[in-house]
Amino acid sequence: MKDLLPRTITFQPASDQSLLIHFGKTISLNTHRQIVRFLKLLESEPVEGVKNLHPAYCSMLVEFDALKFGHAEIEALLAPYLGRLSQVRLPAARLREIPVCYGSEFGPDLAEVASIHKLSLDEIIRLHSSVTYTAFFLGFVPGFAYLGGLPAELATPRLASPRKSVPAGSVAIGGNQTGVYPASTPGGWRLIGRTPLKLFDPTVAHASFFEIGDEVRFVPISAEEFARMAAR
Repeated sequence: MKDLLPRTITFQPASDQSLLIHFGKTISLNTHRQIVRFLKLLESEPVEGVKNLHPAYCSMLVEFDALKFGHAEIEALLAPYLGRLSQVRLPAARLREIPVCYGSEFGPDLAEVASIHKLSLDEIIRLHSSVTYTAFFLGFVPGFAYLGGLPAELATPRLASPRKSVPAGSVAIGGNQTGVYPASTPGGWRLIGRTPLKLFDPTVAHASFFEIGDEVRFVPISAEEFARMAAR
C-alpha cells in the first residue's frame, strides 16, 4: 500500500502512541494544501483509533490508541487516505481581514524592526499589510495561527529574551512568520501592532477566529479607530 503514496510522504514514529507523517521538507502552499486535504478527508471519514490530529508546516502528528493499534497498523489504515489526496477538492479559502493599529504603545518593537531593516516605519507597515497570508496551522495557544507569506524584507529574529506577558491582539513577527496573539501570554516575537478584534472566544461554537487554510490580510487603522472598535 505504501507504494501508492506520493514520494514526498513518509512515516516516522513519534512516541508509543503517535505517528508523524512528513509531507515534504519545504514550506510551501502545495505542501500545505496536501496537509489540509488529508485533514479534511479524515474529518469526513474518521479512522477508528485515531484520537487527535496536529497539522504543522510540513507534517501531521497523528495520535492514536496504543492499546488497540501499533505504528504499522495505523500506517496501513492511513495509507489509503494518503493515496487519495489528489481526489480531494478544497473549498475556496475564507478571507479574514484584521484591523491593526501599528506602532506606539500598540507595537513597541516597530521602530526596532524598522531600524534592523533600515526602512521607515511607514514602509514596514506598508509591506506588512500589502500581502495576503495563509494560516498554515494553529498552535502554541488556542486560536494562534501561524501565518506564512511574510515579505522577505520583514523577516526578523525573535527577541533574545521573551516577554513575560504580551497583550491579547498583539500583531507580531517571528523569523519569517507573522501572527496575532489571541490571549495575553508570554511571547518572544516582535510586536509591531495590535488588533481590537477578539480572536478566541471559548463561549461560542466556533471559538477561534482563524481556521487552517484561511487567507489573512492586515488593514492599518488609527488609534481612534482602534478605540471605537474596542468599545463595541
